[in-house]
Amino acid sequence: MSGQVIFVSGIDTEIGKTVVTGWLARQWAEQGVDVITQKLVQTGCVGASDDILLHRRIMGCGLFEEDRDGTTMPALFAYPASPHLSARLEQRTLDLDVIAQATARLCERFGSVLVEGAGGLMVPLTEQLLTIDYVAERGWPVLLVTSGRLGSINHTLLSLEALAARGIALHGVAWNSRDDSNDDVIATDSRDFIRTHVRRHYPDAQWYDVPRLDLA
Repeated sequence: MSGQVIFVSGIDTEIGKTVVTGWLARQWAEQGVDVITQKLVQTGCVGASDDILLHRRIMGCGLFEEDRDGTTMPALFAYPASPHLSARLEQRTLDLDVIAQATARLCERFGSVLVEGAGGLMVPLTEQLLTIDYVAERGWPVLLVTSGRLGSINHTLLSLEALAARGIALHGVAWNSRDDSNDDVIATDSRDFIRTHVRRHYPDAQWYDVPRLDLA
């Protein structure tokens, strides 16, 4: 079996990628899809990926064996920064081969793999390699997470332009309402503008409205 990989990125850091990844994995699992999630690189934690643990909470399942053996969290760094800086501060090398091998193992075992990135598309994985170029090299389609916060129209359209410039397919756009602006006028207009833009320019892309989840 060779599973399909979809890369989950966002228009900025703290935009809701983790919540969206866990939510979508749960939706797909309930529809009978054999799905698992992976965190490409996790910074700001030790021992286990906080994002993977939240995925499992949202999915309503326990840990997979692939979580326990580290396959879903192949690169962990303690310092909460972009991967290239976290690795440098720890005097370690981010081993891209180890990450790629972990993803390949998941593709052998599952039909769909949602790979969540760290931060936005242009976050540097190493001094020489941006996240978006890692994704382009592998030909993965992208699910872009956005929201109704002020500035999201600009950041969303710039992200879409960056994907198009590298020939990266857009799987879809996920609207994370949990991160909406407190100004309902801005949030509503942003959603309408972005959705209309996506429908016009990316007619085959999926649109996901992600509800506000109770994560207490």
